[in-house]
Amino acid sequence: MTKVKIVYASITGNDEDIAYVLTEKFEDLGMDVDMSEVSQTDASDFEDTDICVVASYTYDQGVVPEEALDFYDDMQDLDLNGKVYGTCGSGDHFYEDFCRAVDEFSTIFEQVGATKGAEPVRVELDPEQDDIDHLDKFAEELVAKAKEMDD
Repeated sequence: MTKVKIVYASITGNDEDIAYVLTEKFEDLGMDVDMSEVSQTDASDFEDTDICVVASYTYDQGVVPEEALDFYDDMQDLDLNGKVYGTCGSGDHFYEDFCRAVDEFSTIFEQVGATKGAEPVRVELDPEQDDIDHLDKFAEELVAKAKEMDD
């Protein structure tokens, strides 16, 4: 069974909601899903899974949230060749650096050899039905990419 690891950083609950939406969709697709909050997670957990997902908000001047910094740094030591990744997160267009942490995590995944399985999903504040539809499609694309790599 394909294993999915979802790690989220959430200060308002929006990214936790995103992680729950994804968990439900991945489970509907028959995946074995493990979801955890970033400060309670070791980056090395990604080495034991097939699909790696990070859902994170962007802090202050467009940076990775403080509680995710150790995780982010530890990711740089991983070898994720053969793994599929996806990044997503919530943000607020009020800020110039809308959802920049989503791109920061994508960059790290690329550097450690993971394969992008879907375009990032950026959510304005809390996920509404339109966003949920995008997240469902995101999950489907990640699963399709993982299956394609298995063949």
